[in-house]
Amino acid sequence: MTMISEPDAPAIELGHREAAPGKPSRARLIGVLAVGAALVTFVNVTAAVYLCRGVNDLKTMEARLEQLGQFEQRISARIDTVNNGFQSRFETLDRQLQANFGQINGNIAKLEQGQPVAAREPAPGAPEPALLDNTTVADASAADESGGDAADARLSFKRKVAPPGPNPAYQRIQQPDGKVYYKKIN
Repeated sequence: MTMISEPDAPAIELGHREAAPGKPSRARLIGVLAVGAALVTFVNVTAAVYLCRGVNDLKTMEARLEQLGQFEQRISARIDTVNNGFQSRFETLDRQLQANFGQINGNIAKLEQGQPVAAREPAPGAPEPALLDNTTVADASAADESGGDAADARLSFKRKVAPPGPNPAYQRIQQPDGKVYYKKIN
Protein backbone atom coordinates (compact mmCIF):
# COMPACT_ATOMS: atom_id res chain seq x y z
CA MET A 1 0.00 0.00 0.00
CA THR A 2 1.27 3.34 -0.94
CA MET A 3 0.98 6.29 1.22
CA ILE A 4 0.81 9.74 -0.10
CA SER A 5 1.62 12.30 2.39
CA GLU A 6 1.45 15.93 2.08
CA PRO A 7 3.65 17.71 4.52
CA ASP A 8 1.33 20.70 4.97
CA ALA A 9 -1.81 18.70 5.74
CA PRO A 10 -2.69 18.07 9.37
CA ALA A 11 -2.54 14.55 10.67
CA ILE A 12 -5.82 12.72 11.45
CA GLU A 13 -6.15 10.83 14.68
CA LEU A 14 -8.15 7.66 14.37
CA GLY A 15 -9.34 7.35 18.04
CA HIS A 16 -11.39 10.56 18.19
CA ARG A 17 -14.64 10.99 16.24
CA GLU A 18 -16.00 14.33 15.34
CA ALA A 19 -19.68 15.10 15.92
CA ALA A 20 -21.70 15.62 12.83
CA PRO A 21 -23.08 19.12 12.54
CA GLY A 22 -26.73 19.38 13.77
CA LYS A 23 -26.49 16.16 15.86
CA PRO A 24 -26.08 16.60 19.64
CA SER A 25 -23.62 14.42 21.45
CA ARG A 26 -24.84 11.39 23.41
CA ALA A 27 -23.57 12.69 26.75
CA ARG A 28 -25.59 15.85 26.37
CA LEU A 29 -28.71 13.81 25.45
CA ILE A 30 -28.28 11.56 28.48
CA GLY A 31 -27.85 14.61 30.73
CA VAL A 32 -31.03 16.22 29.41
CA LEU A 33 -32.97 12.96 29.89
CA ALA A 34 -31.63 12.58 33.46
CA VAL A 35 -32.63 16.15 34.38
CA GLY A 36 -36.08 15.60 32.85
CA ALA A 37 -36.55 12.34 34.73
CA ALA A 38 -35.46 14.00 37.99
CA LEU A 39 -37.92 16.83 37.40
CA VAL A 40 -40.79 14.41 36.67
CA THR A 41 -39.87 12.39 39.77
CA PHE A 42 -39.86 15.54 41.92
CA VAL A 43 -43.29 16.56 40.57
CA ASN A 44 -44.67 13.05 41.23
CA VAL A 45 -43.30 12.98 44.79
CA THR A 46 -44.77 16.43 45.49
CA ALA A 47 -48.14 15.36 44.07
CA ALA A 48 -48.07 12.18 46.18
CA VAL A 49 -47.39 14.20 49.35
CA TYR A 50 -50.28 16.55 48.62
CA LEU A 51 -52.51 13.60 47.74
CA CYS A 52 -51.72 11.92 51.09
CA ARG A 53 -52.47 15.16 52.93
CA GLY A 54 -55.73 15.50 51.02
CA VAL A 55 -56.74 11.93 51.87
CA ASN A 56 -55.97 12.53 55.56
CA ASP A 57 -57.97 15.76 55.52
CA LEU A 58 -60.85 13.93 53.86
CA LYS A 59 -60.79 11.20 56.53
CA THR A 60 -60.77 13.87 59.24
CA MET A 61 -63.75 15.62 57.64
CA GLU A 62 -65.66 12.33 57.36
CA ALA A 63 -65.06 11.64 61.04
CA ARG A 64 -66.25 15.14 61.96
CA LEU A 65 -69.35 14.75 59.78
CA GLU A 66 -70.12 11.46 61.52
CA GLN A 67 -69.78 13.21 64.88
CA LEU A 68 -72.03 15.96 63.56
CA GLY A 69 -74.74 13.37 62.83
CA GLN A 70 -74.45 12.03 66.38
CA PHE A 71 -74.54 15.59 67.72
CA GLU A 72 -77.69 16.27 65.68
CA GLN A 73 -79.34 13.16 67.15
CA ARG A 74 -78.44 14.24 70.71
CA ILE A 75 -79.78 17.77 70.10
CA SER A 76 -82.97 16.34 68.59
CA ALA A 77 -83.43 14.07 71.61
CA ARG A 78 -82.90 16.98 74.00
CA ILE A 79 -85.34 19.16 72.08
CA ASP A 80 -87.88 16.33 72.29
CA THR A 81 -87.23 16.15 76.05
CA VAL A 82 -87.76 19.90 76.45
CA ASN A 83 -90.83 19.71 74.23
CA ASN A 84 -92.14 16.91 76.44
CA GLY A 85 -91.72 19.12 79.52
CA PHE A 86 -93.44 22.07 77.86
CA GLN A 87 -96.32 19.90 76.68
CA SER A 88 -96.81 18.53 80.18
CA ARG A 89 -96.75 22.06 81.60
CA PHE A 90 -99.23 23.31 79.00
CA GLU A 91 -101.56 20.38 79.67
CA THR A 92 -101.45 21.16 83.40
CA LEU A 93 -102.14 24.83 82.76
CA ASP A 94 -104.98 23.92 80.39
CA ARG A 95 -106.61 21.73 83.06
CA GLN A 96 -106.26 24.54 85.60
CA LEU A 97 -107.74 27.08 83.19
CA GLN A 98 -110.67 24.79 82.42
CA ALA A 99 -111.28 24.35 86.16
CA ASN A 100 -111.12 28.13 86.68
CA PHE A 101 -113.50 28.74 83.77
CA GLY A 102 -115.89 26.17 85.24
CA GLN A 103 -115.77 27.93 88.62
CA ILE A 104 -116.33 31.34 86.98
CA ASN A 105 -119.26 29.99 84.97
CA GLY A 106 -120.73 28.50 88.17
CA ASN A 107 -120.35 31.83 89.99
CA ILE A 108 -121.98 33.70 87.09
CA ALA A 109 -124.89 31.24 87.15
CA LYS A 110 -125.30 31.78 90.92
CA LEU A 111 -125.20 35.55 90.49
CA GLU A 112 -127.86 35.35 87.76
CA GLN A 113 -130.07 33.37 90.16
CA GLY A 114 -129.53 36.00 92.83
CA GLN A 115 -127.52 33.84 95.22
CA PRO A 116 -124.50 35.42 96.90
CA VAL A 117 -121.11 34.07 95.91
CA ALA A 118 -118.69 33.58 98.79
CA ALA A 119 -115.01 34.19 98.23
CA ARG A 120 -113.32 30.83 98.09
CA GLU A 121 -109.89 29.39 97.59
CA PRO A 122 -108.67 29.18 94.01
CA ALA A 123 -109.95 26.32 91.90
CA PRO A 124 -108.40 22.95 92.62
CA GLY A 125 -105.54 22.05 90.33
CA ALA A 126 -102.01 20.92 90.42
CA PRO A 127 -100.07 22.91 93.01
CA GLU A 128 -97.42 25.14 91.52
CA PRO A 129 -94.13 24.96 93.40
CA ALA A 130 -92.03 28.06 93.85
CA LEU A 131 -89.56 28.36 90.98
CA LEU A 132 -86.13 28.32 92.56
CA ASP A 133 -82.97 26.53 91.49
CA ASN A 134 -82.48 23.74 94.01
CA THR A 135 -85.49 21.36 94.11
CA THR A 136 -85.18 17.68 93.31
CA VAL A 137 -87.87 15.09 92.77
CA ALA A 138 -86.73 13.26 95.92
CA ASP A 139 -87.22 16.39 98.07
CA ALA A 140 -90.66 17.03 96.57
CA SER A 141 -91.82 13.44 96.99
CA ALA A 142 -90.44 13.31 100.55
CA ALA A 143 -92.41 16.44 101.37
CA ASP A 144 -95.58 14.93 99.87
CA GLU A 145 -95.15 11.59 101.66
CA SER A 146 -94.32 13.08 105.03
CA GLY A 147 -97.86 14.36 105.41
CA GLY A 148 -96.48 17.20 107.58
CA ASP A 149 -97.94 20.64 107.55
CA ALA A 150 -97.94 22.71 104.39
CA ALA A 151 -95.27 25.12 105.64
CA ASP A 152 -92.66 22.34 105.75
CA ALA A 153 -93.60 21.23 102.23
CA ARG A 154 -93.34 24.80 100.95
CA LEU A 155 -89.87 25.14 102.46
CA SER A 156 -88.68 22.05 100.61
CA PHE A 157 -90.13 23.42 97.35
CA LYS A 158 -88.42 26.75 97.86
CA ARG A 159 -85.10 24.95 97.65
CA LYS A 160 -85.69 23.02 94.42
CA VAL A 161 -88.19 22.69 91.55
CA ALA A 162 -89.66 19.34 90.56
CA PRO A 163 -89.58 18.47 86.83
CA PRO A 164 -92.87 17.88 85.03
CA GLY A 165 -94.29 14.37 84.90
CA PRO A 166 -93.86 12.07 81.90
CA ASN A 167 -95.98 12.63 78.83
CA PRO A 168 -97.62 9.48 77.41
CA ALA A 169 -96.97 10.75 73.87
CA TYR A 170 -93.22 10.07 74.31
CA GLN A 171 -91.26 6.87 74.91
CA ARG A 172 -88.31 6.99 77.33
CA ILE A 173 -85.16 5.24 76.05
CA GLN A 174 -82.14 4.78 78.30
CA GLN A 175 -78.80 3.95 76.64
CA PRO A 176 -76.27 1.57 78.26
CA ASP A 177 -73.98 4.54 78.89
CA GLY A 178 -76.68 6.18 81.04
CA LYS A 179 -77.99 8.74 78.55
CA VAL A 180 -81.76 9.08 78.44
CA TYR A 181 -83.62 9.90 75.24
CA TYR A 182 -87.30 10.49 74.57
CA LYS A 183 -88.81 9.37 71.26
CA LYS A 184 -92.17 10.67 70.09
CA ILE A 185 -94.74 7.93 69.59
CA ASN A 186 -96.80 8.47 66.44
